[in-house]
Amino acid sequence: MRRSLASLFLSLLVVSSLAASTLPALLQKAKDQFRMGAFVQSLETLDALEQESRKEGHENDRTKLTPVLAFYRAASYASLGRGPQAREQFEIFLAFQPDVELDPAVYSKKVVAALAEARKTLRARGQEPAPPGGNTLVLAYNAFRRPTVQSDENLGDDWAEGPVRYLLTADERRQYARLLDPVTRSEFVTAFWKDRDPRPETASNEFKDEFDRRVAFADSRFTQSETRGSLTDRGMVFLLLGPPTYVGRKPLTSGDDANDSSALFRFRRSDVRIAAQPIGSRKDQVARIDRVTGPGSTVNDAASNWREVWHYRREHLPAGVPYLQVDFDFVTKQGYGENVLQRETQVLDTLDRAKNKLRDTKA
Repeated sequence: MRRSLASLFLSLLVVSSLAASTLPALLQKAKDQFRMGAFVQSLETLDALEQESRKEGHENDRTKLTPVLAFYRAASYASLGRGPQAREQFEIFLAFQPDVELDPAVYSKKVVAALAEARKTLRARGQEPAPPGGNTLVLAYNAFRRPTVQSDENLGDDWAEGPVRYLLTADERRQYARLLDPVTRSEFVTAFWKDRDPRPETASNEFKDEFDRRVAFADSRFTQSETRGSLTDRGMVFLLLGPPTYVGRKPLTSGDDANDSSALFRFRRSDVRIAAQPIGSRKDQVARIDRVTGPGSTVNDAASNWREVWHYRREHLPAGVPYLQVDFDFVTKQGYGENVLQRETQVLDTLDRAKNKLRDTKA
């Protein structure tokens, strides 16, 4: 039996569970504006709510808010007669609640019809909506909208070391390094993106738009300490391949680490070699070795050590990749690193093929 929308919001989102008081206040404001027929204002408040939820510490709230934002955006767009935008948002919403029904006594015919049309469109594509859980990363990316205000592109030395590093060929990197003034660098960058435009006859560059969207998403979701998200291992894989088919995560226990089959060591083998160097007295050397190999050098705290695996099925891999599925294994372990990609043969081969495809100016 299909669930009512009232049941949906009771089970999916309890406003009081949101961490910051500004979030429920903004959500309530958007809902009140929608009920009063102030649809444009409601959309503006929803945008403010989304921006607020992107602040540090609201990670759990973003997940809870995703279907709610999609629903009220869709309903507002439908009420304004903006059908395509309404259907797009309802498609995101249906990924979370495929069986929901709207009460025609509460919602207008336009809203009810837009939801029905979105469901019909998904079925026509063979994309029958399914409940989330297998791939919240795909759902989050589908719901992600790039910030409307973008900072100017930095064309200094750092440009080639930014996310575009995954696209630059060795020759292009050398060419850019030889350019010293802003004008020639700007011309280089313009030509760089133009060469990769799949439809130069149109005003937009679909390739650049998608790449920039992936960068913005990675920066908002995968940032680690001082490293921006698009430059982490997970960010690199996301930029090159897009969202995975599905994601798995579990605690890292003894035997799970291919480089450490007996226990979870805090220190790497290189640390042991350095400690064993004949520097200082013999007593100092023994103390150094004991610190990296003795008691306390192993970790078995599952809360601080885990594996996150991104599974890519063949249909989500670049053309020419000869594997039915490639798994990207990210390991987090004390003394080892955070979300470190395990660079196995299939993984490296797939990434190389993805880079070559994206670097192909005919792509």
